[in-house]
Amino acid sequence: MQQVDLTTLIALKSELRAQWIPARLEQVYQCDRFTVKLALRTLKKRGWLALSWHPQAARIGMGEAPPRSPDTFTFSQQLVHQLNGFALVAIEQIAPWERVIDLQFAQRPQEPPQWHLYVEIMGKYSNVILTTADRLVVTAAHQVGTNQSRVRSIQTGRPYELPPGLTGPTPALEETQEAWRDRLTLIPGPLKSTILKVYRGLSSALVLEILAKANLDPAQGTDTLTESSWDTLFQTWQSWLATLASESFRPGWRADGGFTVLGWDVIRPATSVQDLVDRYYTAQLDRQSFEQLRHQLLQKLSHALAKLQVKAEVFSNQMAASDRADRYRQQADLLMAHLHLWQLGMSQIVLPDFETEQPVTIPLNPERNAVQNAQVFYRRHQKLRRSRDHVKPLLEAVRQEIDYLLQVEATIEALEQFDSEDDLQILAEIREELIQQKYLSDPDYRAPIEARPDFYRYTAPSGGEILIGRNNQQNEQLSFKIAGAYDLWFHTQEIPGSHVLLRLDAGTAVEPQDLQHAANLAAYYSRARQSTQVPVVWTEPKNVYKPKGAKPGMVVYKHERVIWGNPQNVSAHLHAREPSDLSDDKIQHPSVKR
Repeated sequence: MQQVDLTTLIALKSELRAQWIPARLEQVYQCDRFTVKLALRTLKKRGWLALSWHPQAARIGMGEAPPRSPDTFTFSQQLVHQLNGFALVAIEQIAPWERVIDLQFAQRPQEPPQWHLYVEIMGKYSNVILTTADRLVVTAAHQVGTNQSRVRSIQTGRPYELPPGLTGPTPALEETQEAWRDRLTLIPGPLKSTILKVYRGLSSALVLEILAKANLDPAQGTDTLTESSWDTLFQTWQSWLATLASESFRPGWRADGGFTVLGWDVIRPATSVQDLVDRYYTAQLDRQSFEQLRHQLLQKLSHALAKLQVKAEVFSNQMAASDRADRYRQQADLLMAHLHLWQLGMSQIVLPDFETEQPVTIPLNPERNAVQNAQVFYRRHQKLRRSRDHVKPLLEAVRQEIDYLLQVEATIEALEQFDSEDDLQILAEIREELIQQKYLSDPDYRAPIEARPDFYRYTAPSGGEILIGRNNQQNEQLSFKIAGAYDLWFHTQEIPGSHVLLRLDAGTAVEPQDLQHAANLAAYYSRARQSTQVPVVWTEPKNVYKPKGAKPGMVVYKHERVIWGNPQNVSAHLHAREPSDLSDDKIQHPSVKR
């Protein structure tokens, strides 16, 4: 993940100072343990200033409004208590080449500041610290004690200390090419590492961007550069410094997915540095959260399924043992019918079967007579019958639970990669469902209230619409709220997967290619997506029911028909993320089994 370096920070500061000074602070909201947002209002507009001390995504800039869920963080409450109603009157760097921004607050724009909010953008050491006018720390996002750092502690009531000063030379626009080259060639080495060692205040991403602009290899040695290469590199270096001095930034997206504020190798310009940074880090953090949450849910489901499989095996063994109940009753009946053949001290007896007259060997306890042995067999028969009546519903419940978790697991596995914030929201809804079903415990969990993500939507070959549920909540909504009387409902046969709905107009007959296409999609969005032939059932929505007490997404159906779906026919189109391209005239249409 690309971090906010000094160049980007200066660009952000420049935009903020031009657009939001002065501004009244109206509200403070902490979104998570790394981000707080300040509601600012000027004479013409209102917006939210985001301050983040995330170890990988620390930044400052205007962003989207925070969610409406309650704010329970102490840090934001302390900021509200001290800063509410004050005016943001200045945004300054504490010193050249330092990645610390000083937000100054006063009662009125023309008065001296009474509060300083320091935003330190320094990787894993990032922080946001509120001090008084004489720089006594009032509160901090992350307090640092003397046992954590001997160099610089940050604690309430103590003076605010600036970060340790940079050692070594810093870049300067006034430096001559000869002096600059002498510094870099003093000890020969790779270009990238040499520049980073010699000059302070640079980031790895910036150095790579400068070298790419100069068309030089970062691993190339300083002792191998030609005169023209040195000239090109120095001109690029000077161009960067001139941009910093004039604050004439040109933000945009690069081909590698990163961003730049220098306007070099931009494939798509951005409207502003703040919008660029906000979009980049929102997407990156959402992707990170998506991967973490997906791994967490799959791991939890794997553990739960393993326990349920063990429980099902135990119940199955008990059911198998109960199947011997009739044999014990048969042995008891044979023994009672042939009491005259029993002799004292017998350990077994061979008697003819009632129906087949084949010899049946019956083990006996020599210390009991024939009647007592028969009574033991009758008691075993009764015990096993009672056990079967007790175990059978338990086994059925465990199997239903396994089917449900396999359905949830298949839904998560279908989300192979992060493409949009909807993917993260789908996982959040699945997590909420698992918490409600008692498979996850999270006392601090707050249900999301954002707008619900849409279904997967694709176009059938004849132009109709195909809707696909992305989790159990959407599956039920699709099957019981969205589905119309003329639509067709699809699902893989006895295989966990999504509910699929083929939308049809009234009086319209389904086209064979549409039927096949919907079956292919149902097969793809199932646990069997790697197969080439998958049985898919389809029926009218009125034939789909949710059993009483069933878990989310679990349904039964009747009057179904079977068609074979081929997920491989559509997987290439799905990876292209173009729903309209899913129509394939070359799809084969196997006969429909009725």
